[in-house]
Amino acid sequence: MYGKILVPLDGSDLAEQVFPSVVQLAWAFSSELILIQVCEPEEKEQKQACQLYINNEAEQLKAGLVSSSASAKAMILEGKADEQILKYAKKNNVKLIIMSSHGRSGIAPWSLGSTITRVLQKTGTPLIVVRAREMAGRQDGGKIFHRILMPLDGSERGARVLPYVVELTKKVESEVILLQVVESGRHIHTIGGLNYIRFEDRDVEPMKAIAKEYLAGIGSEFAGTKAKVISEVRTGEAAREIIKLAAESDSSLIALSSHGHSGVEAWFQGSVTYKIIQASKQSVMLAPSPEMR
Repeated sequence: MYGKILVPLDGSDLAEQVFPSVVQLAWAFSSELILIQVCEPEEKEQKQACQLYINNEAEQLKAGLVSSSASAKAMILEGKADEQILKYAKKNNVKLIIMSSHGRSGIAPWSLGSTITRVLQKTGTPLIVVRAREMAGRQDGGKIFHRILMPLDGSERGARVLPYVVELTKKVESEVILLQVVESGRHIHTIGGLNYIRFEDRDVEPMKAIAKEYLAGIGSEFAGTKAKVISEVRTGEAAREIIKLAAESDSSLIALSSHGHSGVEAWFQGSVTYKIIQASKQSVMLAPSPEMR
């Protein structure tokens, strides 16, 4: 499942913060690592410098993979960065894309016009976005898999990330926190506008019981892996509770599906997934829906 990993770089130190995680995955899964740098049309005169840079990075990665059966190679592509990343991943049967949340733009909230956001919108390939840290170096970030928070909403779509986390924990020791948030109410359109109606406790408790049973079933999927599984059910607004628990538990990675109940088009317009990607401080693993493939 992680046999071929695409690692887009842009020449920045922040983008290179993916390397510890990339090396960890490569060692565990004997992966083929493909480092790419995309030279956009206005950067053609810098192609030789780009080639030297990406070759050097590949050689450094190879040095960290000595004695493993993993491999690394470098590629230079020309065009728009997001388009070339997506095209290469699809054409070459890439199993995972892993990239930094911040490249040339520095440490700032993700902008809607950035390469990373366009890849997030359109990718049909599983994606790990490593949250860059301003003071972090290459020696940091190699343990983003040690505690994984996996929010689920009870839907088949929402559970699409499950096989990727199970496969990961077959090789990597992790604590996996399964979370389902039971909404405490719902929005209803009325004559006066959009009102939020809270559920009664007698209505919420049966939903929590169903959620606990569901998570117990999901937890059984990790039998035989290196995962320590914890389940938690919370009540409230989903994105807020997920971000809160991620901070409280010191989770290093949030693993979720790009589309749950909300469907393909809604998630980028304010859904739970997008809110988490925008507001959380953790790295994110995103499993695409079938519609994105």
